[in-house]
Amino acid sequence: MTLPKLHVAVLMGGWSSERSVSLMSGEGVAEALESRGHRVTRIDMGRDVALKLAEAGADVVFNALHGTPGEDGTVQGMMDLMGLAYTHSGLATSVIAIDKELTKQALVPHGIPMPGGRIVETADLYRSDPLPRPYVLKPVNEGSSVGVAIVTAESGYGDPIDKNAEGPWQQFDRLLAEPYIRGRELTTAVLADRALMVTELKPRSGFYDFDAKYTDGMTDHICPAGVPAEITGACRALALQAHRLLGCRGTSRSDFRWDDTQGVEGLFLLEVNTQPGMTPLSLVPEQARHMGMDYADLVEAIIAEALEDFAAGARTRGAV
Repeated sequence: MTLPKLHVAVLMGGWSSERSVSLMSGEGVAEALESRGHRVTRIDMGRDVALKLAEAGADVVFNALHGTPGEDGTVQGMMDLMGLAYTHSGLATSVIAIDKELTKQALVPHGIPMPGGRIVETADLYRSDPLPRPYVLKPVNEGSSVGVAIVTAESGYGDPIDKNAEGPWQQFDRLLAEPYIRGRELTTAVLADRALMVTELKPRSGFYDFDAKYTDGMTDHICPAGVPAEITGACRALALQAHRLLGCRGTSRSDFRWDDTQGVEGLFLLEVNTQPGMTPLSLVPEQARHMGMDYADLVEAIIAEALEDFAAGARTRGAV
């Protein structure tokens, strides 16, 4: 689909813990669109976002928000009610994919391997460990590895965890506890129902947390990943299956952990990101570039699918 010259509202910022990343993503998208001759209205989301979108009167909204409320279905539902064309996944998909426990409930019955674990009340952590160490604690509905802690015998969090130790238990009342999977960090993007590549992420220190993701020089991206063909194939197949099962639109990114001592049996899907970053360090643009698609091409491809979907009347986007 060749795009005509459009008026695009780029929705970014907001007030989530990922605000800074969203602003970088949105500005990159806006500049790419302007380079192709499109008219762009930049909107830093506030409580008056509906008014700003109505005043803009754009042909389509590029949703560059990350985290809540821009990625959890809230903004999607508002734009559905306003009758707006917008990029990325819709209401039902966003509600499920932002919640790691709901995602498991949607995907595991279809044979997608994900770590076990359970939801725990933060207060219970101060009495005993919810799982044998090592294990991982993470918020149920945050992205970009915000608030992730790996609890080991040597982590210094205390045994049991000391409520005064710095960690996600100081920010969240409920957390997801999962067994820690040793091994390698892999990720695969899907664009318009096509799995792209597999990238291996090698943090130079610690693990692939928020700082490692968005600070230049802290993580090496190996693209394509130096992994066996069966692992590449499995990552691409699982990412595409998850994208379809959840009803994702535009682009998504599936993150994996792979224990390379166990072959394909050691591969686990950790989460599906329905609005992956579009910053200079982001993985979807990087994979697209390796496949011959530049950044502006990628942005236009995402918008093209949104317009096709809207024209087809599929405004309530795929539920499981």
